[in-house]
Amino acid sequence: MTDHVEAGPGGAMTDEVGVITGDVTLTSGAGPDGTASVRIQYTGAEEWYTLTGSPAPCLPRASRPSTRT
Repeated sequence: MTDHVEAGPGGAMTDEVGVITGDVTLTSGAGPDGTASVRIQYTGAEEWYTLTGSPAPCLPRASRPSTRT
């Protein structure tokens, strides 16, 4: 999944360059080991960074909160 978001005043912490703020693009992917990895970049840039805390364990599908309203 990939989407564009606005990283607010607190920003998003990355392993490589610290906090980034502003218009960013996030992408996530599930690994074969039951984890999800998240990468982030300034929208339109070439460089991707690892979101601190990634990869993280995925919740089993039955344990995930419902997104239906």
